[in-house]
Amino acid sequence: MRRGIAASALVASFALAATACGGSDSGDKAGGPVTITWWDTSNATNEAPTYQALIKEFEAANKDIKVKYVNVQFDQAQNKFDTAAGSKGAPDVLRSEVGWTPAFAKKGYFLPLDGTEALTDQAKFQPSLIKQAQYEGKTYGVPLVTDTLAFVYNKQLFAKAGIKEAPKTWDDLKKAAATIKDKTGVDGYWGSTASYYAQPFLYGEGTDLVNADAKKLTVNSAEAKKGYGTWLSLFDGKGLHKADTTADAYAHIQDAFVNGKVAAIIQGPWELTNFYKGSAFKDKNNLGIATVPAGSAGKAGAPTGGHNLSVYAGSDEAHQKAALKFVNFMTSAKSQTAIALKNSTLPTRDDAYTAEVKADPGIAGYQTVLPAAQPRPALPEYSSLLGPLDTELAKIAGGKESLDKGLSNAEVSLAKLVPDFSK
Repeated sequence: MRRGIAASALVASFALAATACGGSDSGDKAGGPVTITWWDTSNATNEAPTYQALIKEFEAANKDIKVKYVNVQFDQAQNKFDTAAGSKGAPDVLRSEVGWTPAFAKKGYFLPLDGTEALTDQAKFQPSLIKQAQYEGKTYGVPLVTDTLAFVYNKQLFAKAGIKEAPKTWDDLKKAAATIKDKTGVDGYWGSTASYYAQPFLYGEGTDLVNADAKKLTVNSAEAKKGYGTWLSLFDGKGLHKADTTADAYAHIQDAFVNGKVAAIIQGPWELTNFYKGSAFKDKNNLGIATVPAGSAGKAGAPTGGHNLSVYAGSDEAHQKAALKFVNFMTSAKSQTAIALKNSTLPTRDDAYTAEVKADPGIAGYQTVLPAAQPRPALPEYSSLLGPLDTELAKIAGGKESLDKGLSNAEVSLAKLVPDFSK
């Protein structure tokens, strides 16, 4: 997933809707090839060219199908698809963030893929990723790329400070950050105020924003307060960079890390390509990757992320058939291997982790932290729960409100999104 990317200037929804050709509004000529539209939410510079090249391969092998490619900014795609699908104007295929599946499936916007050509190779995919593409027993997406957050660090700076391994706990990280500051002069760690990046602190205390099974809000529980308290403490202390609450915080943190101005951050594999462009990681092997530190409950892990390819349920039969074939091609072992090699993203099927793919130290490193990744609840409203937290956590980290006040405010906001959940 592409998270934390600041929203650009808003594009009028009708402008993008005009590019959609789902359903019968495709401009297909009688007797000619079927034209399907794909909304790709990948990075337009670093990743999209690889997908566009694969489209050409697909079209060459399937003369009766044309693919209209549209790159949609990730931070706008969910709302735009929701609007387009509601008016029967959605694309035939969507590169959908895994957290969107429950909501779109519940609304009937995604086509169930069980037994279709799209899922011919279902047994080849990691079972946990198939499960995350499911809602109420049906599968609504085929995993394209996967990810999770990891503790990423500059090996040279750690070695210069005499630190031989990544910290196992948050207390270890505080000690390491202070040592790195003393020995190298740069900060040891820079954290994010974005709610997604704060999730590992909840998992470390054995909790989450909600308990979906019990239908209970847990964002303001004692365990959550402890987790967020640890998160907050990592913005203040020797070697701990102060919180950045500006709109460009994501870019500031990323730039500092790739240029050796901070020794460690928490980040996902979607930034591997950019890591390697930085002056600190011209030698790819200087990039250290480890599971995020554990909380006081002894648990360590981060959210399972990634993207599936989903088919629009509102398209007609001809377009759905073509879309299913396209999804099967894009998620094949051959395509996933090509995507991993070009984009440094993590495949979702075991047979795509070839020796050549694993020769990339970034991919090999992130593969080792995937077992600790925690699937998000299959709750339609779950993705929307992060929004209120983004607002409150920025205020808390910026000193504009207390932790108690911010979490109390967040609880009120979340209660409106899941009104049947108890506090």
